[in-house]
Amino acid sequence: MRVLLATLGTRGDVQPFVALALGLRARGHAVAIATCRRFATMLDAHAVPLLPLDGSLLDLLDTAAGRALFAGLGGAIGVLRTIPKVTWQAGPIHHRLVADAWAATQAFAPDVIVHHPKLFCMPLFAAHRGIPALLALFMPMLVPTRESPAPGLPRLPLGPAYRRATWHALRLAMRMGSAPYLRAWRRRHDPEGRSGDATPLRLARDRPLPMLHAYSPAVCPAPRDWPDHATVTGCWFLPDAAWTPPPPLAAFLDAGPAPVYVGFGSMAGVDPGATTRVVLEAIARAGVRAVLASGWGGLTAHEVPPDVFVLDAAPHAALFPRMTAVVHHGGAGTTAAGLRAGCPTVVCPFAVDQPFWGSRVHALGAGPAPIPQRRLDPVRLGAAIRTAVNDPAMRAAARRLSAAIGAEDGTGVAVARIEATAS
Repeated sequence: MRVLLATLGTRGDVQPFVALALGLRARGHAVAIATCRRFATMLDAHAVPLLPLDGSLLDLLDTAAGRALFAGLGGAIGVLRTIPKVTWQAGPIHHRLVADAWAATQAFAPDVIVHHPKLFCMPLFAAHRGIPALLALFMPMLVPTRESPAPGLPRLPLGPAYRRATWHALRLAMRMGSAPYLRAWRRRHDPEGRSGDATPLRLARDRPLPMLHAYSPAVCPAPRDWPDHATVTGCWFLPDAAWTPPPPLAAFLDAGPAPVYVGFGSMAGVDPGATTRVVLEAIARAGVRAVLASGWGGLTAHEVPPDVFVLDAAPHAALFPRMTAVVHHGGAGTTAAGLRAGCPTVVCPFAVDQPFWGSRVHALGAGPAPIPQRRLDPVRLGAAIRTAVNDPAMRAAARRLSAAIGAEDGTGVAVARIEATAS
């Protein structure tokens, strides 16, 4: 079977697809990943073929204007408010992405497609080719439930009908945001209507789109009223690889008690320097040693005290078990890596899925209440770090989640679901 995986975003949106590719390949399937070229080194390291997609959307997020736009999202309400701005600023980019994704689909000729929600065009392409597609999600965001409102929308005491309606609002926003690009593709490539009535959320002939939720059910269980086509698989982790800390980092780790990790990945807001100053003062207030990860366009630090070590990046799976706690933005992949390592977790979210994962960590007792970046200051962050390092109940909760996540086989569950869907 030939499986096309299609994804777009930061490293946390791409690395799980590489893990899924390895799981599929171990079962004898041919796999390629359509994504932007900046992840070519990661794919090459695992001998996974790359089908290139336009990277301008990520380039936009690297700019000051892009950072300001992203910082204004702030949950589902912000997403709904920001869609018109994104459509206006990124319209040409989305047209190019649809064209590149179609070219990748034609070039690879897959038997099944698994895709990220940013590539909303893939169910249309699958319907056009008469093959199945599955949507991969890293948080619950598109399958309605009466048990809770959609992440980021108010938890009003209006009953199950309101809670379910919030999910339909997000689904409507996705359909509206994608409609111009899909209409343009249909006019050019499908005048005969081979793709039928497929949408970003449904396959042709009104069939539901199978959805794989690539996170731990121990962290976020599936709602009891979810349909059969929605599955929580567990996380998609890359196989653990041997990693030796560079000598300066190894010397720092050996020189004292286990440090706290602080890193916000590609997220640093509109003023990375100011964020870094807050972090350094909070570390001093907490009285801990720390490893500060600068990340992709993230924190910036040139002069630090002796109890802080600055690194560009390191594999979380290897680094986090050496930490006493982790502080990060709350991306799905980083959150999963921290909990898998048994680390109490302080989440300082910017937007999108990050507030949701921060709230889940806190609800499970594995970390203090999340501190939104707009409220980040040295006093709050310092107190949260002290709690994460010293609270025995918090440490015990993190260890319980570590055991549960370690017992899961998310990639294996996903591979089995893909095979069943394509059979």
